[in-house]
Amino acid sequence: VATDCLASHQILQPLVNFVVCQLFALLAAIWFRTYLHSSKTSSFIRHVVATLLGLYLALFCFGWYALHFLVQSGISYCIMIIIGVENMHNYCFVFALGYLTVCQVTRVYIFDYGQYSADFSGPMMIITQKITSLACEIHDGMFRKDEELTSSQRDLAVRRMPSLLEYLSYNCNFMGILAGPLCSYKDYITFIEGRSYHMTQSGENGKEETQYERTEPSPNTAVIQKLLICGLSLLFHLTICTTLPVEYNIDEHFQATASWPTKIIYLYISLLAARPKYYFAWTLADAINNAAGFGFRGYDKNGAARWDLISNLRIQQIEMSTSFKMFLDNWNIQTALWLKRVCYERTSFSPTIQTFILSAIWHGVYPGYYLTFLTGVLMTLAARAMRNNFRHYFIEPSQLKLFYDVITWIVTQVAISYTVVPFVLLSIKPSFMFYSSWYYCLHILGILVLLLLPVKKTQRRKNTYENIQLSQSKKFDEGENSLGQNSFSTTNNVCNQNQEIASRHSSLKQ
Repeated sequence: VATDCLASHQILQPLVNFVVCQLFALLAAIWFRTYLHSSKTSSFIRHVVATLLGLYLALFCFGWYALHFLVQSGISYCIMIIIGVENMHNYCFVFALGYLTVCQVTRVYIFDYGQYSADFSGPMMIITQKITSLACEIHDGMFRKDEELTSSQRDLAVRRMPSLLEYLSYNCNFMGILAGPLCSYKDYITFIEGRSYHMTQSGENGKEETQYERTEPSPNTAVIQKLLICGLSLLFHLTICTTLPVEYNIDEHFQATASWPTKIIYLYISLLAARPKYYFAWTLADAINNAAGFGFRGYDKNGAARWDLISNLRIQQIEMSTSFKMFLDNWNIQTALWLKRVCYERTSFSPTIQTFILSAIWHGVYPGYYLTFLTGVLMTLAARAMRNNFRHYFIEPSQLKLFYDVITWIVTQVAISYTVVPFVLLSIKPSFMFYSSWYYCLHILGILVLLLLPVKKTQRRKNTYENIQLSQSKKFDEGENSLGQNSFSTTNNVCNQNQEIASRHSSLKQ
């Protein structure tokens, strides 16, 4: 009994530390916005305080393992300085991802296997994203020619080398060190320097001229709404998830006695119950950034302030997804953008496969991650082929489209659940037990779809990519509020993130 209590304490303690630190960060964010507002103090002070608070939280939550954050950031900064802008993005990518992988291997095979909640490699995953993103942005801004860049790359390009303080502040600030989300370097610096509300307009000479500074809206309403979502998500997770474990899908008695409809329904419900913990962590992280004044995107067509610049998910769209594309558009948004910016856009050979492999490596070394992402490649390609070959038959009339939406919602939710079971189970044996109990049916079906249906070749020309972005921008300007739209820029150099998502998945699904 004493051993069980000790093991339970060892599992819960990191999680409790994480929640306590995030709640402290929320209070610190309110104080930071109130007393260290950009109108009241210098950018230098804001950088110093944000960095020191972040390192303090990391030290409290992870102990001396937090030194890994400084080591990874410090060596990456030295690489940028020494190697130079031509190749530093490649060296930073290899080092940061390699260092992360070494830490993940150490955690999995030295510490208790499977106890991954609130471990120190979690923040390192976010820091790795920031290191590699910034290296690419500096490479784009200081080495590549503007005509070689896409419009989003031009918007994100960094034209000068950050100072060490700016670099550490970006990587280790208290708002995002524990759970992110990822943000672009230019967005973060714009926030620290207080330029998030400066509006610009082209003057007669064609140059941009600052016309006025828009009144700063209060984030309080957005923060309260997101905290309510956090509370409901945590309650759902604590009450429902424990009664509907994913592991029950591979229970021998359940597999032997349950009918196929029961298996399908339980698979969906158990994976549905596993999602609220991510909703809780990501929404709380978003609320912390908003409370500090970071994350303002602008105003919608009704004049309401939008605080979703760095939001990581859209719950309603996730749960109502009728395609893999729609699910990926709205789940872990900032990571999807990172994969696109550092991998999908920059590779010419099998970009979809390489992107999924990078995603698996970044997530960790559990075999279940690789099974999930390899299955995800097959599901994505099969879903693309099905959509391209059949969707146009169900556009009209509206009743037929409704029928199509219902069927594709069911298929998508089952396929997503089937794909991510190994991600939750982690180990190779239980993952294969699950797939074998389903006779690998969706794998076989996906392969048959790819073999039997014609697949359109993906065109990844630069001008096509930019035309998609311009088209999406026009739609927003005309006030069309399409599902999952996330595209309004309020600073001189904020990138239109939803255009990136749309263009990424337009390319992936063609």
